[in-house]
Amino acid sequence: KISAASARAHTRKSKQNTSFKLLSGGFHFFFLVGHGYFKSSEESEQYRRGLSAIMVSSCFIDYVLSFAIYFAWICLNYTQNIAGIFTKTLLVLFVGALAWAYQAIQPPPPKTCGSPDGPPITASRIKLRDGRHLAYKEHGVPLEAAKYKIVKVHGFDSCRLDAVPLSPELVERLGIYVVSFDRPGYGESDPNPKRTVKSMALDIEELADQLRLGSKFYVIGISMGGQVIWSCLKYIPHRLAGATLVAPAVNYWWSGFPTNLSNQAYQQILPQDQWVLRVSHYAPWLTYWWNTQKWFPSSSVIANSIDNFSSEDRKLLMKISSTRNHAAQVRQQGEYESLHRDLIVGFGAWEFSPLELDNPFPNNEGSLHVWHGDEDRFVPVTLQRYIAEQLPWIRYHELPGAGHLFMVANGIWDNIVKTLLVGEK
Repeated sequence: KISAASARAHTRKSKQNTSFKLLSGGFHFFFLVGHGYFKSSEESEQYRRGLSAIMVSSCFIDYVLSFAIYFAWICLNYTQNIAGIFTKTLLVLFVGALAWAYQAIQPPPPKTCGSPDGPPITASRIKLRDGRHLAYKEHGVPLEAAKYKIVKVHGFDSCRLDAVPLSPELVERLGIYVVSFDRPGYGESDPNPKRTVKSMALDIEELADQLRLGSKFYVIGISMGGQVIWSCLKYIPHRLAGATLVAPAVNYWWSGFPTNLSNQAYQQILPQDQWVLRVSHYAPWLTYWWNTQKWFPSSSVIANSIDNFSSEDRKLLMKISSTRNHAAQVRQQGEYESLHRDLIVGFGAWEFSPLELDNPFPNNEGSLHVWHGDEDRFVPVTLQRYIAEQLPWIRYHELPGAGHLFMVANGIWDNIVKTLLVGEK
């Protein structure tokens, strides 16, 4: 038999056991959830100890109060973890943004001529000492019969096929041989990721040696090709019989320019092109992205915009478009190692300034000529005038009313070449 006192004691114990089992089950539930939420063992252990404190309470009121206190603790801890999660999320997003940015500024590999995914090789080429190939095309009389040998350097977004259109009569009368070549990355010449101002002059010297042009030869550069002539005057002046720069591009950061003069000239070009040159000079690693992104206007020259052309230039554009059927070959290996590399090298930090050069022909054994139109909107004439003033040994020819394409007009090339070779206009 069970006495009444024993029954009441059993009931109290049963209720305590029931409460304990319910609380114990709740403890295990919260512990499992919390253990899964908190990643570190230290946080998990703190969570377990907090729940254990509830288990030692001896009555329901204590449980309620303990749960209230613990609920406040868990809310505070949860808020702190939310802040931690937010910080970690921001970090992940930041790293992701950096990865995206890195991918965005990386140019694609060039499609080198002769490679499995590149264009075919159709041009005559020489192999340079560093293993690269240089494509070239010969014009005029045969080399062995030539009296005058000229290396022609093409400009921006051009190639070896943009020849010097001399009259056959002049070519035969003077015995003129011209070799034009694709600068690295253009046409069918291999790209040169290590291209510098100096390397271009050395490429020309090696081309002349392999073609057996002799100890001295003439050089003519157009637009961006004119910058290459400055490098020839600096690094291989002993190989030059004479030189001509036709509407040569100017680096606005060359030392020797008065700041106000270079700034005024810089402001004359289109704002979007100012940004292109600024990026090429100060952040060359952004050049590819800047010229391929769609958020801001990029190079008007690369886009073949007519906004840069003067009224005279626009008249000559029809003549150029009707005879230029090789435009696709110019950029066929990719724009980065041709156009963009031109910008990086041409408008980057030079190893010298043309304004510091000495006369390469002190005994009048040769001559240097600069031709420029006073309506050139690509290269402001004011800077050419200043260079000619500072280097009096330059023979400067300024054409009134002419733009950047004046050399395409009938008879101009004959005048330019005769002036270089025999002093005739």
